[in-house]
Amino acid sequence: MKCYCVVNFREPLQQMDQPIAAPQGSQVLLKVRAAGVCHSDIHLWEGGYDLGQGRTLSLKERGVTLPLTMGHETVGSVVAAGPDATGVETGRNYLVYPWIGCGACPTCLSGQENHCTAPACLGIHRAGGYAEQMLVPHPRYLIDIGDLDPARIAPYACSGLTTYSALRKIGEAVYREHPVVIFGAGGLGLMSLTLIKALGGKGGIVVDIDPAKRQAALEAGALAAIDGAAPDAARQIIQAAGGKPLQAAIDLVGAPSTTALAFDFLTKGGKLIIVGLFGGASSWPIALIPMKAMSIIGSYVGNLAELRELMELVRAGKVPPMPVHRYPLDAADSVLASLRAGKVLGRAVLTVD
Repeated sequence: MKCYCVVNFREPLQQMDQPIAAPQGSQVLLKVRAAGVCHSDIHLWEGGYDLGQGRTLSLKERGVTLPLTMGHETVGSVVAAGPDATGVETGRNYLVYPWIGCGACPTCLSGQENHCTAPACLGIHRAGGYAEQMLVPHPRYLIDIGDLDPARIAPYACSGLTTYSALRKIGEAVYREHPVVIFGAGGLGLMSLTLIKALGGKGGIVVDIDPAKRQAALEAGALAAIDGAAPDAARQIIQAAGGKPLQAAIDLVGAPSTTALAFDFLTKGGKLIIVGLFGGASSWPIALIPMKAMSIIGSYVGNLAELRELMELVRAGKVPPMPVHRYPLDAADSVLASLRAGKVLGRAVLTVD
C-alpha cells in the first residue's frame, strides 16, 4: 500500500510502501477516496506546539511515533471487515470519525472520546488517510455518506466538526440573536460561516490579516471582514455589530494577538471559544476575567455524536458546500507546503482514484 509519511519532523513527506494486514475482530479496512489536508497536520509535521515563554509541547513525548501517515479527514469505501464488524457494506462510502480514545475510561464511556487522556486518533497516533488504504478499529466510527461527494464530505471530520462543536459551546440562544466574531478566514473560518447559516444564526464577523482571505469570507456571506492588524480593529468589529455588545467569539487562530483582541471587545458575560493552535502565551489581566464574567473555553474537535448531528444537517442540504480544491495523493507534500505558506483558500483534499 502506498502512503505518504512524516519520517522526520520538519522534513518533506516521503512515499512509503507499507503492508496492510487483513482486518481482525471489529476492524474495517477502507480504500481511501478522499483525505483532507488540515492545518493541524502542520503542527504534526513540525512535531510540537508553541506554549509560549520558550516552552514547546513535544508530540514525540505525547505518544506520536514516526513514520506517521497523517490524514484525519477521511472518506473511504469498505474493502473488507473483520468477523465482529457489523453494519457496514462492502464498496459503500463512509466518513471516518478519527478522534478515538482508549474506549474504556469514564471519559470515553460518556461519549467524549475526543477528551480521552490516552488517545489513539487516526492520522495522529494511528495511520491515517494520506494513503491508498486505511484501517479503522470499529464500524461505530464510520458514518454512511451515501452518494455524497467524498472530497466535499471529508473535511467535516475535522474542520466541520470542530466549528460545529465550538458553536454548540456558544449556545443557540447566543448565535441566533447575536453575530459571532470568527478569527481566521481559512478553511475553518469559511466552514463556520456555512454552519452559522445552517443553524439559523445571526451571522459571522470575520477577522483576518490576509486581504484575499477577507474577500473570500465576504463572498461566503460574512457580515463584515476586518483586518485584525488594524490599530482600531476592536472599534471596527464593534461597529460591524451595529455598536451592540458582542457576546461571543471563536478564535480559530489561537495566537496572543487574537485572544487579546477578543478579550478587549467581548462584553460582560461573553464567551471566547479558543480552537486554534498557533500557540504562544496569553497576558490577560486576571482580575478582569471575573470582573467581566467572561467564559474562556478551549474546544478540541468534537465528539462522535456531534459529528453524526452535523452529518444530518449536511444530508438534509442545510449546509452550503465549502470551496474544495482537489489534488492527487502524490501531491501530499506540496499541498502541505502550500498550506504552511498560507496559499490555500477553502479546503485542500487529496483524492484517490
